[in-house]
Amino acid sequence: MTYQETCNYLYNQIPMFERQGNSGYKEGLTNTLLLDEHLGHPHQAFATIHIAGTNGKGSCSHTIAAILQECGYKVGLYTSPHLVDFRERIRVNGKPISELYVTRFVERERSFFEPLHPSFFEVTTAMAFQYFKDQQVDVAVIEVGLGGRLDCTNIITPILSIITNISFDHTQFLGNTLALIAGEKAGIIKEGIPVVIGEANEETRRVFEQKAQQMHASAIFAQDVKEIASADSIPGGGMTYHTIHLGILHGDLGGIYQAKNMNTVLVAILQLAKMGYLCLCERPENIEKSRQEIQRAIEHVAESTGLMGRWQIVQQNPKVVCDTGHNVGGWQYLSAQLQQQRCRHMHIIFGMVNDKDLDSVLELLPKQAIFYFTKADNKRAIDEKKLQLEATKHGLLGECYPTVHEAYTQCMKNALRDDFIFVGGSSYVVGDFLKTFNS
Repeated sequence: MTYQETCNYLYNQIPMFERQGNSGYKEGLTNTLLLDEHLGHPHQAFATIHIAGTNGKGSCSHTIAAILQECGYKVGLYTSPHLVDFRERIRVNGKPISELYVTRFVERERSFFEPLHPSFFEVTTAMAFQYFKDQQVDVAVIEVGLGGRLDCTNIITPILSIITNISFDHTQFLGNTLALIAGEKAGIIKEGIPVVIGEANEETRRVFEQKAQQMHASAIFAQDVKEIASADSIPGGGMTYHTIHLGILHGDLGGIYQAKNMNTVLVAILQLAKMGYLCLCERPENIEKSRQEIQRAIEHVAESTGLMGRWQIVQQNPKVVCDTGHNVGGWQYLSAQLQQQRCRHMHIIFGMVNDKDLDSVLELLPKQAIFYFTKADNKRAIDEKKLQLEATKHGLLGECYPTVHEAYTQCMKNALRDDFIFVGGSSYVVGDFLKTFNS
């Protein structure tokens, strides 16, 4: 098979939640354990950091990977979903897995895994773990796919667990209360392994404390530590952070939500330092060296890890920004940031998938914007005409376009140099946009 034929096989021949929804989701670890045993338990060959949460997993995973990479470690990074190319999911020191490795893995292993009828995520997780072993990484940052307790990444025993935050998403699988969702995410807390929790309220904090106590694991709540004293947006993109222990840091990831992500990251990094993975607790000259490494890392997260779609400014005049925020928790921040934009006209290219809280997100969108309702090339995408109809009930006006490419093309025809264009609502909308923009 060619690489493209292999990708088509993975997308179309085995169940894939990201494209199919509920029918593509497989609960439980049975297949994962069978694949892991068949491959000789590759995840045991390297240290891991496990990251769960409703929002911010991707930013935190990539930033921690960038820091460890800058500090001299060979770092694996496993994240999802991809935006443009499957290989984005599996990286070593920022470099995507090769097309040849993907093809050979599937050709070699399909005779074993096909009778199991595994999900897409089960196969790609097994591939990631095997690749990291073959590449002899020192540490791998592993992002949970969905939930935590029954996610197929949860066979690992990490050196550190991180749970970014809890809000409503994937309620059909994880539960319809924050406590139930927190219980699923808390499933990544392992016996005696410290866990950093980015944000928690009274309801979810109790769940995390009980699970940590049950597992004899120390729980560090980043919002109590407050390593970030204040944060400011940089006009050209990115953020400036005033920290308690590391001075002033400049990050390349935009989005006002990054302040909370960075607080979680730095608390996690300080915890890793206590465990001997950085030099922040040693001699002054080593401390300064590590501070400089951290600064360089967060200044170049996108470049060194390939992260895309986090308040990503893709062009100026008119200014075009895309962001993968796709649920109410994410849009509470995106809505506030959109309201801060100074422009003549605001244009929003918008689409969502059918398992999100559409009404709550639509209520957060700026009513003064010109909308281009569209759908991604994904079976879960909401039809653009239905989206337009629902949006009208919230006072949001615009036209329909059957593809993101058509929506963007028309938007660029309409926009003036000092207008602002936002593309989002779904990771898949952003993925389709980036394919269009970079083609």
